[in-house]
Amino acid sequence: MTVEQLADKSNPFMKGKSKETLDAFWGITSYVSGTYDSPSGFVKLNNKITELESTHGGRNKFRLYYLALPPAVFIPVCTQLKNHCWIDTTKHRHSECRVIVEKPFGRDLESSNQLAQAITGLFMEKEIYRIDHYLGKEMVLNLMILRFGNEIFRTLWNRERIECVIITFKEPFGTQGRGGYFDTNGIIRDVMQNHLLQILCLVAMEPPVSVDASDIRDEKVKVLKFIEPIELDDVVLGQYVGNPSGPNEDSRLGYRDDPGVPESSTTPTYACANIKINNDRWAGVPFIMKCGKALNERKAEIRIQFKDVPSDIFGHTCHRNELVIRVQPDEAVYCKMNVKSPGMSFETKETELDLSYKQRFEGVDLPDAYERLILDFVLGTQTNFVRTDELGEAWRIFTPLLHKLDRGEKKPVEYVYGSRGPKEADEFIKNMGFTFSGTYKWSKK
Repeated sequence: MTVEQLADKSNPFMKGKSKETLDAFWGITSYVSGTYDSPSGFVKLNNKITELESTHGGRNKFRLYYLALPPAVFIPVCTQLKNHCWIDTTKHRHSECRVIVEKPFGRDLESSNQLAQAITGLFMEKEIYRIDHYLGKEMVLNLMILRFGNEIFRTLWNRERIECVIITFKEPFGTQGRGGYFDTNGIIRDVMQNHLLQILCLVAMEPPVSVDASDIRDEKVKVLKFIEPIELDDVVLGQYVGNPSGPNEDSRLGYRDDPGVPESSTTPTYACANIKINNDRWAGVPFIMKCGKALNERKAEIRIQFKDVPSDIFGHTCHRNELVIRVQPDEAVYCKMNVKSPGMSFETKETELDLSYKQRFEGVDLPDAYERLILDFVLGTQTNFVRTDELGEAWRIFTPLLHKLDRGEKKPVEYVYGSRGPKEADEFIKNMGFTFSGTYKWSKK
């Protein structure tokens, strides 16, 4: 393939870029082909990089490798990079090499450990950047400042004041022909074990000593160590079926109608789990993570529900306060609270204090999560990337459950495409202590 052919394939997917910008980008782009396991392709790659460094670079060399590859080829590719394309920093003391690795980072604790041992045997931890794009989202990044930069939340952020925490991820579409890949992973491996657990860490961790990457990641690991492995009784699983009256063809198809999915598949497309953190701050507070495909809306949010007013003098009409951090779409932070109903009455009314980003920060361009994380990669900032021990703890929590599900010990219940998900999940969340009043719905400003 030539650079021109690559540009023709790629340009339709480039968002908001002028022809001049694209031409300039492709003008400095080179393309080298090769196979994953053959040294010859990597020798060619190294020769091309060396040529560019001689033409454009100085004495110091700076190489960044981004691996968006199937996990099965991570190790051979990393080995070839190390053998043929890596800089010897003993000879070039002010030069650097770094590598980004895309998820999935294994399928369970054993495979993840094997992958981690192989990669850390080749590279130093400071050279490895395991990317989870949710850590680059604006409102996820905002959690640190929201929690530790506002005194009003500091004394409320514990089991004495908080009843439960719900972290939600919803997609309004199904597998859309990509069921073959999804069926080997399922929604827990695809979303819950990584994206949602990373958010949970930022919500639940203790204050770090500083905003240095190692201090923040130390606290994330500490809170993960307090989490028990998930049991079958801690989850509700679902799998979507087609909606005969759906508005389009995709909505009328169920998960097992996808040509890549076996008819007998029990892979969950929806999961709701109760996470138990057994430390002094959170003991007894359910952290509920729920995620699914083919649901009624696109949404990712963190909902922190506070306890009931201890002595409600208003005839038990006060609803629980909630702090909601809306990750996507329409980034916002809002707090549900009770006020007096306007007019002559003295009744309570549920409303919100609302910070909608597009309204408050009008005209500010929020960078895409990948833009932000790739910039961090270039700058050598590892705060928003996953460390080896952090990854190991995440798999420790989920692996026993995943192995039981792989053996078919719990089957998903059916839910209709375009619904909120299984009704059993609503009952499960209610039993965990969450109260849904149904009297108020936040609307985009």
